[in-house]
Amino acid sequence: MVVKAGWNGRFFEDFVIGDVYKHPLGRTITPTDNAWFTMLTLNTAHPHYDAHYAAHTEFGKPLVNSCFTIALVTGQSVTDVSQNVFANLGWDEVRLPNPVFEGDTIYAESEVLELRESKSRPDVGIVTIKTLGYNQNGVIVITFRRTLMVYRQGKGPGGRHRPEPQKSA
Repeated sequence: MVVKAGWNGRFFEDFVIGDVYKHPLGRTITPTDNAWFTMLTLNTAHPHYDAHYAAHTEFGKPLVNSCFTIALVTGQSVTDVSQNVFANLGWDEVRLPNPVFEGDTIYAESEVLELRESKSRPDVGIVTIKTLGYNQNGVIVITFRRTLMVYRQGKGPGGRHRPEPQKSA
């Protein structure tokens, strides 16, 4: 039997300015996702959890909590961008050009904008990306720039955190 490693994400050396990663997983947002996230974060804005109230707005139905949208789209990018993250440094220029509704399926992609060495941590580099999220119709619902520290090849916890299964006798 040959054991083959799965995708372990990109390290700092793997990023190239201008590369675009089409993140593989779409996600359909359910009313439960929206209600739970809204209540979990104590966001009391009626359009997120009160369908009757939302019916009286110009949208006519519940809006998905914008903080859920940024969390989801960031999460969708992890496999390609931050699987080997040391730390997030920030989200900038967050824009929400179109609403997200319960039942929408969100997809995401990211473009590498900047790369630089870390002056304080030799085991990591600093990556800046622009990510956009869009719905099932291709309508862009969120864009943002994200800056993060990513481990270099062979640095960080790597596979050392994963135990091997015990052999039975």
